[in-house]
Amino acid sequence: MGTLSRSAGGRKPNETMRLIVTTFVGVVFGFLIGVSFPTLSLTKLNLSSSLLPNVDLTYNEDQKSDISRQTILNAWSSTRSNNSSTKAQSSNGTGRIWVPSNPRGAERLPPGILAAESDFYLRRLWGKPSEDLTIKPRYLVTFTVGLNQKKNIDAAVKKFSENFTILLFHYDGQTTEWDEFEWSERAIHVSVRKQTKWWYAKRFLHPDIVAPYDYIFIWDEDLGVEHFNAEEYIKLVRKHGLEISQPGLEPNKGLTWQMTKRRGDREVHKQTVEKPGWCTDPHLPPCAAFVEIMAPVFSRSAWRCVWHMIQNDLVHGWGLDFALRKCVEPAHEKIGVVDSQWIVHQTVPSLGSQGEPQNGKAPWQGVRERCRKEWTMFQMRVANAENAYFKAIGVDPSNSTTH
Repeated sequence: MGTLSRSAGGRKPNETMRLIVTTFVGVVFGFLIGVSFPTLSLTKLNLSSSLLPNVDLTYNEDQKSDISRQTILNAWSSTRSNNSSTKAQSSNGTGRIWVPSNPRGAERLPPGILAAESDFYLRRLWGKPSEDLTIKPRYLVTFTVGLNQKKNIDAAVKKFSENFTILLFHYDGQTTEWDEFEWSERAIHVSVRKQTKWWYAKRFLHPDIVAPYDYIFIWDEDLGVEHFNAEEYIKLVRKHGLEISQPGLEPNKGLTWQMTKRRGDREVHKQTVEKPGWCTDPHLPPCAAFVEIMAPVFSRSAWRCVWHMIQNDLVHGWGLDFALRKCVEPAHEKIGVVDSQWIVHQTVPSLGSQGEPQNGKAPWQGVRERCRKEWTMFQMRVANAENAYFKAIGVDPSNSTTH
């Protein structure tokens, strides 16, 4: 008994010492491991949100960024949660978004988030988006301009009320020079050098961009507007059901066609008499269903068709006026000239100066030659496209009433 008692009491110091040494070694080993590895940031770990409490783990430098960052993190956390649910549903063949009726390329989006159309309305950089606009203009007027016509455009713009969005296409690259006018701050300025208004129209007036506007004015820069009032013009267009129109032209100033000549005895006319042999049908251009390309006005629906007819490479638009009738039906009733709101075509050869001399010809000569070539090319394209269509559906083009 005495031996057993001495043996048990002798082991206690050894066990105590072993425990102390083991603890010391463990602390040293843990310290070395901690020094050897870089500091880990919980915000950089890809941990499931279900494993962490809903707290902000980032250091915020200021209160504003703290609020916005927390908002983003909360939205991100919610999205991840929804995505997890969507993945679970997708594995069962449900929950996948695919809407064939959406615009091309947007089939994977829910219809409620689509913004398929746009506008030219100016927006603030502050405040509530819903309070940005005190008025939404219902009409759009565009002018293709150079600085030499600055005074003329100033006079023209003042004929259009706040119901009109003003859009200037600058073919000479000079834009800030227009800032002297009060209205210039509210206008939209697009600048590409040495381009025509139809080049601009094709690229910046897509039907889904101008969809908010009831009527679109696509005008030249050399128009006198002393006898023109835009609001009264709109009233007459609506009254007479015109989808494509233009103001009447002063008879003594550079007329080309009888159809666009102003008549002093009526509000609107839709038909005229031309030189013998010029009109194969009284309902066809240039005796009816015809306006010129210098100052056309289109309804929203008519422009959607006309935009698709404009060719990317035929930038002068010659020949387009003879084909506008294809976009409305019946054309001889829905295309007309507004006589009581008339303008003067000043025939300023502004685009001629934008050409370049070639083969001993002046710049304006090269521009004019291309205009005529484009007219021929456009007529051929329209005729070929129509013939190909009728052939594809088994119809003899010579019996068609669309020519």
